[in-house]
Amino acid sequence: MMATTQSDHAAGTMLRSHARAGAVAPTRIRPRHVFKRLLLYLVLLAFAAYFLMPIYVLVLTALKPFSDVNTATMWQLPTPPTLDAFAAAWNAVGGSFLNSVAIVVPATLLATLLGAVNGYVFAKWRFPGSELVFRLVLFGMFLPYQGLLIPLVLTLRQLGLFGTIPGLIVTHAILGIPITALLFRSFFAAVPDELLEAAKLDGCGFFRIFRYLMLPLAPPTIAVVLLWQFTAVWNDFILAVVILNNPQSAPITVAVQNLAGSTSVEWNVQMAAALIAALPTIVVYLLLGKLFMRGLLTGALKG
Repeated sequence: MMATTQSDHAAGTMLRSHARAGAVAPTRIRPRHVFKRLLLYLVLLAFAAYFLMPIYVLVLTALKPFSDVNTATMWQLPTPPTLDAFAAAWNAVGGSFLNSVAIVVPATLLATLLGAVNGYVFAKWRFPGSELVFRLVLFGMFLPYQGLLIPLVLTLRQLGLFGTIPGLIVTHAILGIPITALLFRSFFAAVPDELLEAAKLDGCGFFRIFRYLMLPLAPPTIAVVLLWQFTAVWNDFILAVVILNNPQSAPITVAVQNLAGSTSVEWNVQMAAALIAALPTIVVYLLLGKLFMRGLLTGALKG
């Protein structure tokens, strides 16, 4: 009995000593590890500064009067800053900005809806030959726009949509189906089939399952698709300049290009117009950024 007590006391003493040693033992920070981390941060900071330099010059130039714009002082802060270039840029591209909004909103929503329906069908309502059809749809992702321009123009002429904003909207919506269908199919394929079977037993059909079961599960993927499609449509130049032959219907990308004169260019106005053109995509990313990252982390971009 006494031997057992002594052994228990010894064991308790050892445990307490180990606990005290673990509690007071300082964590050693290796100088080599600190140096590597510091070097990594310096490299990342250098890359970030290199990436942000054009934006820095862009903003500074837009805030300067035209008389102060030159290569010798392009790194210097404006004294004083002025918004006259933004006012002139908006007068030049404001109508085209509204044209871009009229194009990008319906084109993005339509492409997202079509991609969601196609992804839902290819993931959960498979039919004989569905894999082949899906691969043919994906093939559209790899077709260069330059190779589609002639048949595209001929088709739009036959439909009476050439030179119109609805024609460009339909074009963007159709060309966006491959990537949007791929993203939605990747997400919907991970939804358990038992949920769909339960919904069918409750009397839900194709569209009710899609509307009340699949779409409520897919906000991260919807955010990825919306951001992707919005950016693609807003930044498009080649389709807009070919399909919309009327300058009054041109989007802002074409209008910014048209600001460059043949003899002289007001660079401050050009830079201000470029900032105006870039602002919507920045705002949309800030609004959907968290959902976009959730969509990436939940496998929305996995094929």
